[in-house]
Amino acid sequence: MTTTVSILAEIPEELHTALTRYVENHPDWDQDRLFAAALSLFLLQNGDCDRRAARVYLDTLFKSAV
Repeated sequence: MTTTVSILAEIPEELHTALTRYVENHPDWDQDRLFAAALSLFLLQNGDCDRRAARVYLDTLFKSAV
């Protein structure tokens, strides 16, 4: 079972507009899935290569357990 945690983040309006446009044009993606993919990729590229972040990234991309 995957546990999820809700977060609140302030982002620039331009980024929100781009996010909204992307989600509207890609119905298989939603805001939560997009944020999980982006955050896990950031951590993989800039963190200590935690396997859990890699698993979240892959699961999110392939929509297997998000």
